[in-house]
Amino acid sequence: MEWRHVRHAEIRPGAIAAALALLSGVLAAQWLPALPPRWLLIASSALALILAWRTPRWRWLLIVVLGFAWACWRGGAAMDARLPSAWEGQDFAVSGTVEGLPLSRADATSFLLRIDRAARNGHTVPWHGLARMSWYGKPPAELAPCSSWHLLVRLRRPRGMINPGGADGERSALARGIAAVGYVRDDSSNHLQAHAHGCLDGVRASLAGDIQARVGDVHDAALLRAFTVGDTRGLEERDWDIARANGVSHLIAISGFHVGVAAIFGVWLCRLAYGFCPSLGLLWPRPQTQAMGALLVALVYAALAGFGMPTVRTVLMIAAVALARCSRRGAGPTRALALALIAIVLVDPLAVLEAGFWLSFVGVGFLILCLQSSGHGVLAFLRELTLGQLVMTVALLPLTLWFFGEASLVGALSNLVAVPFVSFVIVPCALVGLLLLLMCPPLATPALWLAARLARAQWWLLEQTANWPGAHWFLPAVHLGALVLAMLGAAWLFMPRGVPMRALGAVLFLPLLWPARQVPDQGAFQAWVLDVGQGLSIILRTRHHTMVYDTGARYPSGFDLGDAVVIPSLHALGIDRLDALMVSHADNDHAGGAAAVAQAFPMARRYGGEPDRMPLPMEACVAGQHWEWDGVRLSVLSPAAAGAASTANDRSCVLLVEGAGGRLLLTGDIASDTEPRVAAALGSGAPPVLQVPHHGSRTSSSPVFIAAIKPQLAIVSAGWRNRFGHPRAEVLQRYAQAGVPVLNTALDGAIQVDFPAGEPSFVAARWRLLEHRYWRE
Repeated sequence: MEWRHVRHAEIRPGAIAAALALLSGVLAAQWLPALPPRWLLIASSALALILAWRTPRWRWLLIVVLGFAWACWRGGAAMDARLPSAWEGQDFAVSGTVEGLPLSRADATSFLLRIDRAARNGHTVPWHGLARMSWYGKPPAELAPCSSWHLLVRLRRPRGMINPGGADGERSALARGIAAVGYVRDDSSNHLQAHAHGCLDGVRASLAGDIQARVGDVHDAALLRAFTVGDTRGLEERDWDIARANGVSHLIAISGFHVGVAAIFGVWLCRLAYGFCPSLGLLWPRPQTQAMGALLVALVYAALAGFGMPTVRTVLMIAAVALARCSRRGAGPTRALALALIAIVLVDPLAVLEAGFWLSFVGVGFLILCLQSSGHGVLAFLRELTLGQLVMTVALLPLTLWFFGEASLVGALSNLVAVPFVSFVIVPCALVGLLLLLMCPPLATPALWLAARLARAQWWLLEQTANWPGAHWFLPAVHLGALVLAMLGAAWLFMPRGVPMRALGAVLFLPLLWPARQVPDQGAFQAWVLDVGQGLSIILRTRHHTMVYDTGARYPSGFDLGDAVVIPSLHALGIDRLDALMVSHADNDHAGGAAAVAQAFPMARRYGGEPDRMPLPMEACVAGQHWEWDGVRLSVLSPAAAGAASTANDRSCVLLVEGAGGRLLLTGDIASDTEPRVAAALGSGAPPVLQVPHHGSRTSSSPVFIAAIKPQLAIVSAGWRNRFGHPRAEVLQRYAQAGVPVLNTALDGAIQVDFPAGEPSFVAARWRLLEHRYWRE
């Protein structure tokens, strides 16, 4: 591997250093637990300006400070734009415009609503912003892009679940400018105010509909819609799983690479025009015309994708080169990358919160530095394409594991085939069909048919490689130090020839690939009460064994908390084997994710409180069952016999976990009728840590039960502002009167409790507070 021998004039330390200084300041702001007051930002910026004016060598400090202040200002403005906390859970009469492409599911239609006016209790309130909405049931008219509506809605601030290895929904909402989430109330006043006219998203939706009508196979049409207009609504979760297994998610919707191909197409169009009419050179110089043609075509293609962030980044890079060309100044790839970075950060400093920002710039940066043009022709192209995939795979591996917790070991091979075939064959063919849709619709059908056949062939190949060993490669959650070392190792590996011991760069990957794993000692155990909203899921780990107790819900939309929370949490904690899966009872908020967890860990033994109602075969759990793992005893205390209890909640599996460091009592959804029997079966011993029965319902946690077991800590698993009001105020009062501290996943995120051998149990982590950031509620 060799570096590209970049000409000296191509490297502009000023632009690169300015870009890195600005990025450093913006990035520093994102690590703050709280934003500084604005007067402090203004004062620090003024001080840095004075220092830079008096001493020019301080100009880089000025850029860092200004970047920091700008990011804090924008972050504060975005947080201030959120729905006021005092208005959460209230109804608003709003007028707004639908943005993007609404997604219709089995249970609801999801869409973005740009709220222009809002009223509460008949009075206009001074708030507006972008809201992510759900409409359960059938709207009175089509929710078309850019249509205007008057709706009665219930809103709240963006709030996500916080778990080991889980996505940060509040960070994502901040980066995307979402100020509220909510749903449409069933009300007769809901009505369409105006249809869309000449709307970009409306054009995208119309083209997507035309493609769907002309391509017979639904899945083929969904792929073409994604390739041409960035419409991914027709893709299922299985499709995204295949894409992740092959490392080609960036190719599914319109990507930055596709925009670059479109820009090259613009250059070819200009060359063709000058070839047919050479006299055009007397009016406009060809190099400048080609540059603007590339920019224009790139802009049109990015518009088809709705100006998503990956396409915007590429357009800015192309614009930097085009403008430099038009001004007759050299702009090599390094300078173009630096200018694009500066432009992105100045326009939207919150873009650094998204994974795509880092994957794009780091990937392109490594390609610029590591690839050397070795001539022309097919062989040179294939060589650079092959080496490029190797560079991207190694260089982006640390970032991929940092952001997603998984990587694909077959991704380099899959991309080696998919990148050129999708970008240079399928996408151009699909775009020809798209142009024909606009110019001569009857001729579009054969072009789209051909593109669909090509897409089907490519997808079949991806389906095969998705089943290869290593397609899904999971590692424990990456620490910042391991990430930095691995990135330095990647840079060292691709140093130019002559740098000694380049292969030792691989050593710096060791903390990332073989992280230290802290497991309990003999007789000790750990428990994580996961944040699964209004539901329950708990991970138990001894020295060599792991159990999952309950798995959260699965919703009609297909969103599965077993797949979205439980499995990623297991991987993030370094757990690659599950010995037992116990589902307390068959209610959806406890058993909904069981099938996903069982599919991911098929060797786990399965127990259930209501095996006849479970989504998959399970062995009934009955009082008296017990076993021992690594010096830790697990005992089933209830139900007395399968089907003996009168209600589903009282048939919950009640599990007692006893180790050298304490006891943990898991109660599922039992009610006060069953609590005396559980208290009697508990027997004497250390006060347990208690999973509060039935999420803190008023029908459970009786004063007699609390007094009988005397828990040292009570943990509630409940959803934020859930419709049941769990945990009930009177229940919390009962625990307070008994002197029992209470933790709640709705407030604290996932809760980790350690039971070390021979020592008292303690709360090791509350995930919402573990790495607190200013955007977290």
